[in-house]
Amino acid sequence: MTSEASIADFLRSRGAEAIEHPGGTLYAHLQRVQQRLARLGAPHTVQLAAGTHAVYGTDGFDVTLLGLDERSVLAELIGADAEELVYRYGACDRHRTWDTFPATARVWNRFTGESEVLDSTDMQAFTDLSLVNEPDVAENAPGFLDQYGDYFRRLTEAWAPLLSPPVLQDARRVLT
Repeated sequence: MTSEASIADFLRSRGAEAIEHPGGTLYAHLQRVQQRLARLGAPHTVQLAAGTHAVYGTDGFDVTLLGLDERSVLAELIGADAEELVYRYGACDRHRTWDTFPATARVWNRFTGESEVLDSTDMQAFTDLSLVNEPDVAENAPGFLDQYGDYFRRLTEAWAPLLSPPVLQDARRVLT
């Protein structure tokens, strides 16, 4: 079983401690998000994905620690299922996906231009991982809620039926 220490060592080896991220460093953010999902009782696979969720960059954070040709490196570290979630999160075209996701369950891939429809288990993992980032940034980056709070409060309510109850409760607590 992958340990938090193994993930931390990997992130350090890829320079995550030196990469600025809203509210500190990318390393600190990834660690906090993994710990937050652990406290909220997320499945272990989702926790592992959380600890590495931005290694391929994201639609909102265009810094990469791994190239897409290195997916096997991450799969070896955290497992194939967790890596697939990390890839889906990083590849997500947020503009095309987030607002329509509750109705369509469709995730558009910004790397390929293709889309996939998720089943209910994958939907919850995807929405939990996607949303849990925002309370972390809100708690650690001054001004975040003033600038983006309205959008993320609306998104939280739109995604409420898809989120795990602990993630929904945490998001409502922090974002309001």
